[in-house]
Amino acid sequence: MNATWSLDALYKGYDDPAFHHDMDTLKAVVKKINDLSGQLHHDRRAECVTAMLKQQETLYELSGRLGSYISLRQSCDTTNTQTVALMGQLQQTLSECAKSFARFDTFIQGINDLDTLIAQNPFLSEYAYLLRETKQDGKYRLSDDVEEVIAKLNISAGDAWANLQEYLTSTLAVPYQDQTLTLSEVRSLAYDQDPSVRKAAYDAELKAYEPIRQSVAFALNNIKSQVNTISDLRGFASPLDMTLYYSRMERKTLDAMMEAIQAYLPVFHHYLKRKAEILGHHNGLPWYDLFAPICDVDHSDKKYTPMEAKQYLIDHFAAFSQDLCTMIETAFHDDWIDFYPRKGKVGGAFCANLPFIKQSRILTNFNGQLDDIITLAHELGHAYHGMMIENHRPLNTDYSMPVAETASTFNENIIMNAAIAEESNTRKKLVLIEKQLQDLTQIICDIYSRYHFECEVFERRRTTFLFAEDLCNIMLQTQKEAYGDALDFHYLHPYMWINKSHYYSASLSFYNFPYAFGGLFARGLIVQYQKQGSSFVDQYRLLLKATTIAHVEDIAKKVGIDIGDPSFWRESLETCKNRIDEFMTLSQSLS
Repeated sequence: MNATWSLDALYKGYDDPAFHHDMDTLKAVVKKINDLSGQLHHDRRAECVTAMLKQQETLYELSGRLGSYISLRQSCDTTNTQTVALMGQLQQTLSECAKSFARFDTFIQGINDLDTLIAQNPFLSEYAYLLRETKQDGKYRLSDDVEEVIAKLNISAGDAWANLQEYLTSTLAVPYQDQTLTLSEVRSLAYDQDPSVRKAAYDAELKAYEPIRQSVAFALNNIKSQVNTISDLRGFASPLDMTLYYSRMERKTLDAMMEAIQAYLPVFHHYLKRKAEILGHHNGLPWYDLFAPICDVDHSDKKYTPMEAKQYLIDHFAAFSQDLCTMIETAFHDDWIDFYPRKGKVGGAFCANLPFIKQSRILTNFNGQLDDIITLAHELGHAYHGMMIENHRPLNTDYSMPVAETASTFNENIIMNAAIAEESNTRKKLVLIEKQLQDLTQIICDIYSRYHFECEVFERRRTTFLFAEDLCNIMLQTQKEAYGDALDFHYLHPYMWINKSHYYSASLSFYNFPYAFGGLFARGLIVQYQKQGSSFVDQYRLLLKATTIAHVEDIAKKVGIDIGDPSFWRESLETCKNRIDEFMTLSQSLS
């Protein structure tokens, strides 16, 4: 096992003949698609649809292989000019068939007997969901020419601004004491045992943003302006409505979840105030102590190696699913994971599913803490989700944003619940519970803040430009709304909008509420698992497989859950309250 991932299963380098062959082949496939789009005829509709879908499958697999390889390399070295250039070439090539895709979608919308066509053709029946959704999407589609222009201009617009944010944050040098750290490294000090280290790291982080804050503000403003424009052109009431529509999720579901979250915010404030009291704060918890350890126990400061992390995960997943354990072994043994932070590497963590080779790749900024093991569990959940859908047809391997965090947060719950249940030492149990509450607070309070921040930015961007100071003020206000008086208002985090890459996508807005959705939906699934035991596992696998070919509400119904009912979300939040109650009781043992 290596500390860096291997991408050899994709290509062995930019000079690999296979890489150049696939780049050339991609251009040929784009030409075939463009030629086919000019030959569409309703008298041969079944033949035309079949031919176009098969070419799209080839394009999807080729572009997926090429795009994944380039973007994965870029995530580990954002300064590589060849990588940036190749990504631009790939995007340009793909944009050449944007008009043909629009023409094909219009063709599908004009097929009045689409359901009959699907029923009569086994190949088309596998794409029934995709075809029906394409037909439905017609009311929001623009002309072929406009769709082509949007796709081509985005390369030098939204995508370019996103690249700027990624470059500036990944290469940011943070002076800290007598050394220079990356942004990921200094942020990881928030978990340090020493309170002076946590405070110094917080101060250093905030100060480091100052030279780049206006540049990143321009990136955010222009991305949100572009999304506002496209949303209006397509006829959506707002970018949020557009996001929900393409997420295949009803507004009723989001409102039900947010209503329940708002009702339970005071419960989380109760926990945060108690943590502040334990740590000796009198005006609420300062931001730099959100992730502070609350007491010293033998394993609270234990550093895990990657191999120890692997064994920890396998030991705790063994009772749930052997196929998950086998996949984890493969991920570590076959170098799917890039572990450690370094200059030029992006912060945070992610999992890239690679269904065309039936693998995944996981990036983390591993520091050896228990939190890093939880992060690995989360990302390996994405990999497991990818494994569940890898045998679908190629165009059926993309799941919608809300359910994207389901398997990942389900994994987190499995790990933490098992670890807490088996711990007999009161102080060690308390540390584990508090770790889980840290994560829950992030997906409830912090996500609530981020969601309302993005709503406010979109709305205000319609009429004004938001400089860094404006964005900081919005960020602070939404943090106060989410955390109430549980945090010390003198020590919040005005620059959270800079380091969260989720805000910087012209094609994927509001990538915040899916974390709350995934966390609470997963907790609801955990309740079902606890009731049904091993018989639930097969249902869970079927649910994950359905995430690419069904609406969110229909996916939940497969396990008997109505996610449009606020009571479901309250029941999930009640499990969080139970943990907080347990924390309050056990923490009385601390002075």
